Amino acid sequence: MSHDKLSQTPAWLALQAHHAEIAEAKLRDLFEQDPERFARFSIEADGLLLDFSKNRVTAETMALLHALAAQADVAGWRGRLFAGERINVTEDRAVLHVALRAPAAASIAVDGEDVIPKVSTALERMRSFSESFHRGDRRGATGLPITDVVNIGIGGSDLGPLMVTEALRHQARPSPRVRFVSNVDPAHLNRALEGLTPASTLFIVVSKSFTTQETRLNAEAARRWLRAGLPNDQASAEHIVAVTANGARARDFGVSACFDMWDWVGGRFSLWSTVGLPIALALGFEAFEELLAGARAMDEHFLTAPHEANQPLTLALLGLWYSDFFGAQSHAVVPYSQALHRLPAYLQQAEMESNGKAVDRDGRPVPVPTSPILWGEPGTNAQHAVFQLLHQGTPLVPVDFIAVARGEPGDETRDDTREDALLANALAQSAALMRGKSAAEAQAELEAAGLDEAAVAKLLPHKVFPGNRPSTTILLDALTPRRLGQLIALYEHKIFCQGVLWNLNSFDQWGVELGKQLAAEIQPDLASGPRESRHDASTEGLLARIKDYREGR
Repeated sequence: MSHDKLSQTPAWLALQAHHAEIAEAKLRDLFEQDPERFARFSIEADGLLLDFSKNRVTAETMALLHALAAQADVAGWRGRLFAGERINVTEDRAVLHVALRAPAAASIAVDGEDVIPKVSTALERMRSFSESFHRGDRRGATGLPITDVVNIGIGGSDLGPLMVTEALRHQARPSPRVRFVSNVDPAHLNRALEGLTPASTLFIVVSKSFTTQETRLNAEAARRWLRAGLPNDQASAEHIVAVTANGARARDFGVSACFDMWDWVGGRFSLWSTVGLPIALALGFEAFEELLAGARAMDEHFLTAPHEANQPLTLALLGLWYSDFFGAQSHAVVPYSQALHRLPAYLQQAEMESNGKAVDRDGRPVPVPTSPILWGEPGTNAQHAVFQLLHQGTPLVPVDFIAVARGEPGDETRDDTREDALLANALAQSAALMRGKSAAEAQAELEAAGLDEAAVAKLLPHKVFPGNRPSTTILLDALTPRRLGQLIALYEHKIFCQGVLWNLNSFDQWGVELGKQLAAEIQPDLASGPRESRHDASTEGLLARIKDYREGR
């Protein structure tokens, strides 16, 4: 069903009418009216709790949202996803990141071919490769042990593995040490190479096409660095492996091994594939398997849980409710876990590259807002940076709080006081956003502090918190590979559901192409200077000034 028709369906129109009735309802009142609100509006699945009771919804709201999901045929599209149908219509591809963590006994066909044997073979190669490091018998061309690995990729070839290895660093293996390079800025690679030596360093070059400009340029620079410190080109090749769907191009570049990926794996959903090789190296293959198991558990939940108790669908519907009916233009993700400090950046790509689109599957304009701007920082840091706007600013910004009940095991500096302070702040911030502080409450506080009438009148407007700011809390029992796998897959399926609701193709990314094309036109002019005016006046002016700065003028 196309989106312009969807927005005129009875379910959509009923939601519009319902919004008009409920828009001014106060969350504080809803909690006072229903002591069982938490039980009614929370879903727990295998150690992951989704509390959406602090959202501006009632039972009627959720029923109408689920009616919308039924009209959009979310269940049917979910079936097509898991069946391997070519739901990426603009690139004519299946979308099968779920196959990467499917049970070994499963069977998922693309064009009549079961892809699970390919996945199993790739996983066994990853296992063998990573275990050779952890046994201590992986050596370089000169016979020295490989102690350091540098992953070169960008986008999904970087953000996912980097986020996971950072999140689970508390259980990292002593060797190899894994670093990540994505930015074409030479400073990124230079800093990653600090303290490393070519004889004991391995590079993983991750590019589906093996043509991505930033990755290719960084790989060429890494190869030059290796050649400067190793006996010959052949020795350098032994220190580079590739993860790619274009093995021929990778072998032409000069690598010692290629790990396969496939066109039915999208980059931003690829950490479950051989793109996750640095995860297996940093944490051990057993941890990578647990990560897959967690994602598989969320896949099963998404497939089998009733719509009313389905965590990904619930997140998707809430996001649409605020974007399309309340006009929320951004959404904050605030993990109260320093280990998850890269999660917001990972989700930015996953959500905005997937659903940041203005035309639907049929190429027609989408008449309502689609993906909000996603942003976030870890708590408690965020409280001292962005929460002023969340509490008293003019925009409505729904928030996802992510909290972990138990801290990292084996931490010698661990203490209950700081863990309790962290969790107390997470719970307090979501409660404060919901409750706010009325003028009467603020006035009573000021008077109790002994301020006179004039001082109270002056300060009172600044002390009022409007409240009624919605948030969802996702609580993990512990930050383990399994729970992290569940959490990532939760957001993956949320993104998928929203794409279905908006009738988008969530699995292409044509919006990244135009800038790349223009960069290819501009780069020669940076090297030689523009020979004739062929850019806009601003670009011409900037090119001239760059040349002046480089020449010291």
